[in-house]
Amino acid sequence: MRAAHWLAPLVLVTLILAAWETSVRLLGVPAYLLPAPSAVAYAMVDNAPLLLASAGRTLGMALAALVVASVVANALALALGLSPLMESAVRPLAVVLQATPIVSIAPLINIWAGLDHPERAVIGLAALVAFFPIFSGAITGLKAVDPDLERLFKLYGAGRLATLRRLRLPSAVPFILEGHKVAAGLAVVGAVVAEFVSGSGGAQGLAFRLLEAANRLQTAKMFAALILLGLMGAAAHAAFQGLETWVLRRWRGR
Repeated sequence: MRAAHWLAPLVLVTLILAAWETSVRLLGVPAYLLPAPSAVAYAMVDNAPLLLASAGRTLGMALAALVVASVVANALALALGLSPLMESAVRPLAVVLQATPIVSIAPLINIWAGLDHPERAVIGLAALVAFFPIFSGAITGLKAVDPDLERLFKLYGAGRLATLRRLRLPSAVPFILEGHKVAAGLAVVGAVVAEFVSGSGGAQGLAFRLLEAANRLQTAKMFAALILLGLMGAAAHAAFQGLETWVLRRWRGR
């Protein structure tokens, strides 16, 4: 049964690629409009060193953005966990920031980061995209406390800091992990979008390769870059999924 779960998506992908290849060849679709999967595979192999180098840059900036977002979001959530009044003041601002299109913030971040350092702007913009899922997950988790246990802590005279450290933070662990799992994929998306709108030529990531290939009508190369982006996002999600499973198994065991 487990093998069937692995084979099902592989069979589906194989059928889609076969139908795609056959349709393109029979209908004579121009390569610049829709290349065949075989042409995409050739472009990926032919441009592998360049694409992999750019993918490494994009992934590095996405991971750096995820670390920045994690540190800031968790620290802010823990601080707000000690003060409900501060949470009421800060949370609407965080929601407004999340709802603001990243494209509109990009020129300002470019100026602050320095025009000679586009990678800083990319990391900053990607961190903004990844910030809210982590922050929202941490805040939600800190509130997901058994009311009876919270009353018990108050009965024994536990202060806010002790309650946060010994009760609310342990209860928030599953929510924090879920927020990071969502943010991992968003960090990759945010890095690519940020590259598009914030000096992608300087960062030399996959977004730059996409723009370069589009300007030259190298559609097969564009598809190859998109496949790498998809694999990066899936790998990031899978890594955090595995981390979540491992941590929660040990956590619940304790």
